[in-house]
Amino acid sequence: MIIVFLGPPGAGKGTQCKRLVERYGVNHLSSGDILRRERKEGTELGKEAQGYMDSGQLVPDDLIVAMMMKEIQPASNGAGVVLDGFPRTIGQARALDEALEKAGQRVDVALNLGVDDDKLEQRITGRRSCPSCGAVYHMAFNPPKNGETCDKDGASLVQRSDDTSEVVRHRIATYHEQTAPLIDFYEKSSLHNIDGNVSIDDVTGQMFAAVDDVKGKAGM
Repeated sequence: MIIVFLGPPGAGKGTQCKRLVERYGVNHLSSGDILRRERKEGTELGKEAQGYMDSGQLVPDDLIVAMMMKEIQPASNGAGVVLDGFPRTIGQARALDEALEKAGQRVDVALNLGVDDDKLEQRITGRRSCPSCGAVYHMAFNPPKNGETCDKDGASLVQRSDDTSEVVRHRIATYHEQTAPLIDFYEKSSLHNIDGNVSIDDVTGQMFAAVDDVKGKAGM
């Protein structure tokens, strides 16, 4: 099964993707995680992508498509994949469809996780992480016990450069401009809308119901 997970930055796709992995055994491929790994390792792709990521812009299609297809091909031969953050443009979606068709595959379901813009900004700008152990906090919803230091090792927490208010607003605007049209693209075939303004468990329930419905109709 190949699942495309649509949704703006801060919608909670990462959390829900983990639950998809646990329930269905699919592989979670996050374009953001892969890009950050490439950037950390100093690859040519990582160096080229860094400027776009730090300013909240989308990485150009040719870079992201080549990178993601390299990851999708081996992973899709097993239980399947859930694609988090890819595709982000109509061009990427068409390129993905073409590559999958050549391999005798297709996108089985596209989950569209919608969240109000003001809630997105609050979720993203409040995020902090520990540079030492990797622990993640939220200053409003899951704050550390001691100011802005990690509960586990006392290290000073940091905010990602693309989580500041100015960059977040730009990221959300970029999403609406370039990525939201994917809703129309997938609505013709495999789209299921998920209300992301409700609790995490309620979101999960909607998501599982959509995937189970698709699996049942396809006899998977």
